[in-house]
Amino acid sequence: MKKNPNLLWITAIILGWSFDLLFWPWKEPDGVNFAIFTLLCLIGGFLVLWLDKKRPGRGTLWLIPLILFFAATTFIRLEPLTVFLGVVFTLFLSGTLAVTFLGGRWFWYGLADYVTGFLKLAASMIVRPLSFGAEARREQAETGAPARKINPWPVLRGIVVALPIVAIFAALLGSADIIFSHQLDAFVKLFRLERLPEYIFRLVYILVGAYLLAGAFLHAASESTDENIKGEETPLAGRFFGFAESTIVLGSVALLFTAFVVIQFRYFFGGQANINIEGFTYSEYARRGFGELVAVAFFSLFMILGLGAVTRRETEMQRRVFSGLSVAVVALVLVMLASAYQRLALYEIAYGFSRLRTYTHVALIWIALLLGAVVVLEILRRERLFAAAMLVASLGFGISLSLLNVDAFIVDRNVERELRGQTQVQPNGGRASFLDTQYFLDLSDDAIPAMVRAYQTPSMPDAVREEIGAALACIRATRQKDVKRPWQSFHFSRFAADRLFESLQSDLDRFVYSDSKWPFKVTSPDGKEYPCYSNYSD
Repeated sequence: MKKNPNLLWITAIILGWSFDLLFWPWKEPDGVNFAIFTLLCLIGGFLVLWLDKKRPGRGTLWLIPLILFFAATTFIRLEPLTVFLGVVFTLFLSGTLAVTFLGGRWFWYGLADYVTGFLKLAASMIVRPLSFGAEARREQAETGAPARKINPWPVLRGIVVALPIVAIFAALLGSADIIFSHQLDAFVKLFRLERLPEYIFRLVYILVGAYLLAGAFLHAASESTDENIKGEETPLAGRFFGFAESTIVLGSVALLFTAFVVIQFRYFFGGQANINIEGFTYSEYARRGFGELVAVAFFSLFMILGLGAVTRRETEMQRRVFSGLSVAVVALVLVMLASAYQRLALYEIAYGFSRLRTYTHVALIWIALLLGAVVVLEILRRERLFAAAMLVASLGFGISLSLLNVDAFIVDRNVERELRGQTQVQPNGGRASFLDTQYFLDLSDDAIPAMVRAYQTPSMPDAVREEIGAALACIRATRQKDVKRPWQSFHFSRFAADRLFESLQSDLDRFVYSDSKWPFKVTSPDGKEYPCYSNYSD
C-alpha cells in the first residue's frame, strides 16, 4: 500500500463522495442508500487490500454474508427496531471485519478482545492516516523508488484551505464597497455560489469520512492479524475468588430459585383456572411479575459468567460441583422463563399482539437458547466461547425479527385471533369481539401487504373488512401528503405498499377522508366514522 498510496486516498475520497451522493440532503428518509454505501465500502476496502496483496483470513469471509444481510434489511423492512438492529449489526460486523481481516478469528474473541479491538480500530482511524504519508515517502526514499513528477495532493489541500478564507474576505470586502458587492453578487449567481457554505460543509465531511475510511483500511492491512487473543493461553485476569465463596453464592441462589418455583408452580402453569381461584384479573395475571422474571434471567446469566471468570477451581471435584450448581441455577431460570413465556402468551390471547409483545416473545426464545448454550459450554469447559454464544444470540434475535416481519406478523395474528372469535377483556371484566385496527395506523408499510390480504379474504366478516378498509384509507390519505422522494430513498416496503394501494384505489375511494378538523377521520360507505389516529399504549 505504501508503494501506491494514491490508490488508498482515491478510493477513500470516492467512498466519501458516494456517501454525500447517497445521503444528502440528510432530511430525506433512508432507503436503499445505506445498503449501497455498505456494499461500496466492502468493494473498495477489499480492492485496496487485495491489490496490496493482503488476503483475508478464512473466518473473515463468514462476515460478508452477515453484513450484506443486515444491510439489506434496512431497505426491505421499515419496522423501527428491525431497521435499527440492521444498522447497528452492519456497523458492528463491518468493524469486526476491519479488526480481524487478516486473522479471521473473530468467533474466538472474548468480550475483552472486542473492546480492545474496537478501541484500537478507533485509534487507527484517527492516527494512522497522519503517519501513513510520511511512512510511504520514507519507504520510497529507502528503496530508491523514483519520486512522482505530479503530486496533486498539495494543490487539493491548498484549495480546501483557501476556500473558506477567500469566502470570509470576499464577504468583508463586499460589505465595504457597494460596487464590489454588486459584482460579487453577479458572480455568485453565475456560479450558484450562494450555496458555497453548503458546498464547503459537504466537502469537509467528505474529506473527514475519507480520512476515517482510510484509517480503517490501514488498520485492516496491518493490525488485524489476531496474533494475541486475550486470555487464550492464560485467563485474562487472575482467578481471585475462592471456590467456597462461589459455591455459597450459587448454592444460595439455587435454593432461593427452587423455593420460588415450588411455591409458585401451580400459579406458574395453572392457566386461567388459577386466576379465578387466586382472585386475579386476567390483566393482572398476565402482567404481574413478567418483567421481573426476565430480569432474573439476565442477572443470573451475568452472575454465572462473572463467577466462572474469577473463581478458582483447582481440582476435578471443584470443577464438577461448580458446573453442577451452574446447571441447576440455569435449569431453574429456564422454568421461570417458561412461566414468563406462558404469561405473555395469555396476555396476547386476551389483548392481541403488539410490537413490544412480539419483541419480547422472540427475545425470550433467544435468552433461553443462550442460557442453554452457557450450560453446555460450562460443562465442556469452553468458557472462551461465552462471548461467541452471546454474539450468536444477539445476531439471531436481529435475524429473527427481520425474517418474521414484525408488523405483518402483528396484523396476521390479530386478524386470525378475530376470526377465531377470541375476545378482548374489558376493564369491567366483560368481553367484546374487537379488532384494534387503530393500532394498525402506528405500524409501518411492512404491515400493508398483510392488511390488504385480510381485506381481500373472502371469509372476512363485513364489519371487520370495513374496519380494515377504513384503516387502509387513513394510511393512504396520510401517504398522499408525502412529497416525491429521490432515488436514494427507494425502499422496497414503500414500493410494495404503493403498488397495493393502486390496486385498491376503487375500493378505498368509497371511504371519505376528512381532515378539516382534528381528529381526522374517514367515513365508510355505510356512514360509520373511524378516527385516523391511534392512542394505543402497550
